[in-house]
Amino acid sequence: MTPECRQQLIARTLVGRAGTPQDVAAMTIFLASEQASYITGQVIHVNGGAAFGR
Repeated sequence: MTPECRQQLIARTLVGRAGTPQDVAAMTIFLASEQASYITGQVIHVNGGAAFGR
């Protein structure tokens, strides 16, 4: 991927930055916690809002 393409993809996110492994880990830790015990059958997109409203 070219640096220009990467910047274009990042610019399309609502948060304005590339995702990190820590972003995915934080969601995973939450889903494994007691606070998420009532969440079932969901698809969770960890994409910084890149697919918002699509």
